[in-house]
Amino acid sequence: DCMKLNPSFLGIALSSLLAIDLWASKRLGVCAGEDSAWGSARPLMKVIEVSGHGIPWLLGTFCGGGAPKKTQPTMLTHCYCLLALLLDLVLVAAVKGLVKRRRPTHNKMDMFVTISVDKYSFPSGHATRAALVCRFILRHLVLAVPLRVLVVLWALIVSISRVMLGRHNMTDVLFGLLLGYMLYSVVEYCWLSPLSAPALFALW
Repeated sequence: DCMKLNPSFLGIALSSLLAIDLWASKRLGVCAGEDSAWGSARPLMKVIEVSGHGIPWLLGTFCGGGAPKKTQPTMLTHCYCLLALLLDLVLVAAVKGLVKRRRPTHNKMDMFVTISVDKYSFPSGHATRAALVCRFILRHLVLAVPLRVLVVLWALIVSISRVMLGRHNMTDVLFGLLLGYMLYSVVEYCWLSPLSAPALFALW
């Protein structure tokens, strides 16, 4: 009762930030429905949504890694990417199940291939995956500068589209980007060591 009558400064600050997050997220959800401000752009946003979904990335990586005439470094790269994507799915699902933050009330649940924990919002799996894939591509693929810029823009657009579609609040996306960025660093440190790389290649 004393806490309710005399809330701490930290409690007030967190409540205020949460209120701002919910308000701004709702204002930015301009593609949340066909009758929204930018409802006509909703189909395009949903295409972007699919581009950041886990299933296309997992299937593409798995099929690409199994192609014939792959050199050892190329196969190891595919193996590394596939394991990183699997770890991303498991980690995001675990955090969602632990936090259990509901999706925004203005969200329309018509997402592409969902599972049980997808009813929760925190963190954004698309944002986590976008940051992870972006860092992976920039680190392991030799691309011209314009293509590298496009990869970064793709990751940003996928993340922004989550709020525009009403799927997530802003803090879900920001934490997802941070989580994906950190996850890549951890995965690269653990899996690309001289000791683990040969074992991964043998497993693949």
